[in-house]
Amino acid sequence: MEGRTASSSSFSLVCLLFLFVSTFFSISRGADTLSIDRPLLDDDTTTLISPNGNFRLGFFSPNGSNSRYVGIWYNNIPLQTVVWVANRRRPIADRSGSLSLTSDGALVISDGSSNSTAVWSSGSPAPALENPVAQLLDDGNFVVREAGDNGAEEESFAWRSFDFPTDTQIPGMMMGRRRLRNGVDHNINLTAWTSDGDPAPSQYTYGLEVEGNPQLLTWSGTQPYWRAGPWNGRWFSGVPEVTDMSDGLVFFDVQPNRITFLYNPQSTAVLRWVIHHSGQLQLIVWLESEQDWNIIWYVPKDLCDSISSCGPNGLCRPSSSPLCACLPGFRPRNPTNWGLLDGSDGCARTTARDCRNNTDGFFTQRGAKLPDTSRSTVVPTLTLEQCRALCLSNCSCTAFAASNVSVGRSVSGCIIWTTDLTDITVYQGGLGQDLYVRLAAADLVSESSSPGRSRRRNLAVAMGVVLPVVAISLACAAYFVWRKKRGPQIHQKAEGEDLELPLLDLSTIRDATNGFSIANKLGEGGFGPVYKGKLGEEQEIAIKRLSTTSTQGANEFKNEVTLIAKLQHRNLVRLLGCCIQGAERMLVYEYMPNGSLDAFLFDEVRDKLLDWRTRYNIIIGIARGLMYLHHDSRLRIIHRDLKAGNVLLDQDMNPKISDFGMARLFRGDQSEANTQRVVGTYGYMSPEYIMDGIFSIKSDVYSFGVLVLEIITGKTNRRVFQHQTNLLEYAWNMWKEGEWWNLVDKNIDQVFSKVEVMKCIKIGLLCVQEWPKDRPTMPLVLTMLDNTEDINLLPEPKQPWCASKAISSEDSATTHLDSGSIGKELVTELQGR
Repeated sequence: MEGRTASSSSFSLVCLLFLFVSTFFSISRGADTLSIDRPLLDDDTTTLISPNGNFRLGFFSPNGSNSRYVGIWYNNIPLQTVVWVANRRRPIADRSGSLSLTSDGALVISDGSSNSTAVWSSGSPAPALENPVAQLLDDGNFVVREAGDNGAEEESFAWRSFDFPTDTQIPGMMMGRRRLRNGVDHNINLTAWTSDGDPAPSQYTYGLEVEGNPQLLTWSGTQPYWRAGPWNGRWFSGVPEVTDMSDGLVFFDVQPNRITFLYNPQSTAVLRWVIHHSGQLQLIVWLESEQDWNIIWYVPKDLCDSISSCGPNGLCRPSSSPLCACLPGFRPRNPTNWGLLDGSDGCARTTARDCRNNTDGFFTQRGAKLPDTSRSTVVPTLTLEQCRALCLSNCSCTAFAASNVSVGRSVSGCIIWTTDLTDITVYQGGLGQDLYVRLAAADLVSESSSPGRSRRRNLAVAMGVVLPVVAISLACAAYFVWRKKRGPQIHQKAEGEDLELPLLDLSTIRDATNGFSIANKLGEGGFGPVYKGKLGEEQEIAIKRLSTTSTQGANEFKNEVTLIAKLQHRNLVRLLGCCIQGAERMLVYEYMPNGSLDAFLFDEVRDKLLDWRTRYNIIIGIARGLMYLHHDSRLRIIHRDLKAGNVLLDQDMNPKISDFGMARLFRGDQSEANTQRVVGTYGYMSPEYIMDGIFSIKSDVYSFGVLVLEIITGKTNRRVFQHQTNLLEYAWNMWKEGEWWNLVDKNIDQVFSKVEVMKCIKIGLLCVQEWPKDRPTMPLVLTMLDNTEDINLLPEPKQPWCASKAISSEDSATTHLDSGSIGKELVTELQGR
């Protein structure tokens, strides 16, 4: 009995000791502070909660992912909504991770490997702390500070999560430039997640451009994507609907080189700004009544939200048709393109400024989003009259505007421009600001004293733009009325004549897409957005709406319509109609419910849905579509931009080649052509096309070979692959060393045909050989796919040419190159198509 009692006592002591050690060495549920001796573990019970209970910090997995991250989310909102992620670039594969604080004040996330590898660190603060702690504050800011120092000023913190945000800005966070504790000037920006299930940084960034007069921007890569314009004391010039104290919800604390988003003290709303992985900037509010988030504002939302839609000295008018107009006193630089609704070249002065005789004056452009201010100058103490005099005294001055309109609608200070005026939008309904544009006296007279002359000139320009569109529209409309009377079938002329295409009016498209609502948006490329729609009760459609700044301009639009309207094949996407109305150019396609191949192939979750049989059928379907383009249609067509993103999948996962904006038509006896404008996507472009601008059916074959290897591996060619230059080099080395199985996507079920996989790898390598003459034609590719059982009967491939050895490029960049300068300089447009 005594032995049993002693044993029970010993067991109790062990349990108590275990509980004490566990409590001592880990964070208990509900604490808000992390100390040196208490790490945070990934066990669902150890998290930090802010003192007011609004925010929680701990380990989490995004939707559809098993990877583990440390993040901060709303504690009292049932939908887990993450506002900050620490290790967004390096997740942990299992629940072995821990977050700890070192003795010198560095936060460290480690995995559970034997070496306890650090996957993320905040870095040691300088100067070092004596007794550091990390705390989750009431506003959602995770900070490192000296123990016992409870100051709320940012200077008292050695490190702040607010200085290193991810995709979300919550009240109290700033955008802009801040000097950190170590003396370094640091730019604070938001960067979108790659997808809903992957918080890794994407190409889209949102922040404050501090050069010139600071303005909020979003970027796609390094290129400006949307611009809010400068702060004028009451609103951002390009966001007049979101004013200071907007709807009593928010206000902005604006200081030099920094803008802080704050709650109105009387507001009880839960708000956040998010840069979405689509590139859209959203203001989102939590609706308690619906238990859901609601987007109350977003950009871009129309064609004028694109940067410089109408070029230098052009005006973008979102509610007008045509969309673009020149500033008074200016005329189109390229009348031909302007007439085709391509305003990218912008406008030039009708009359040069008179700097010698001081006869210049100013035209007041009302209701404007002020031009780009990155190279402007701000003089905050002048009156408008003094601004006018200052501008006239500088021969380089092109315009000025008030820099502050905050006090009783009075104005003070001025912004001075000495360059072309770019990215101007004109609003209606009293929105926008006054912009004072410097003009020669002759143009001032024509604009103010001779309104009839001005109207005649504007009418002439407008007619030059509108008449071609009207003529096309009338012809199409007449046909459309005739077709409607005859019935819904598509009319085709006699053999040898062009296939006619139905014209849909803008109101029909609007109705079909619910007013181009964000809920109907399928995606966006360099051409503009794509929306899902519905005609009638059953017919689902996809609408490709071209923006005026699209890399696919008027010529490409015409090209795509005239080419694809003539093509009929089960592995080519079907064009159902088009819309040409006002400034709008839209193509209406059959809807592909499974989207594009790349959305499956390069996604860790959806990739698992592609078993080998599906992938093999996709390869064969793409090959049949290409063979039709090259050999079986009555037109020989070179696609020039075949890639995973341009292969769409129907409800049965059948592939259809899409996007013919870059395609070229060959005569029956033509085998190749040369171009000074190389277009396509890096990673898929053949060497002779990149280096010499030569394209042929064999350049499409090269793209097909890259695509085959991507389908097998589930990896993109446009990145370093296992310490080798790209996927092609890796595939070649694995094949040469007889280790082909290393190429098979690990997400493919183990049940697959060894012969089929090896055959496809070999065919892919045959297609990406350096010299066009060595590559097979598409009929031969299909013969090899359909008939060859013994892969030894296929010719042996030669080593592929790896484009990355010759050039360096950005992922997914669609490229326009001057082939005369290739080898010396490559000009890349970083707008992925």
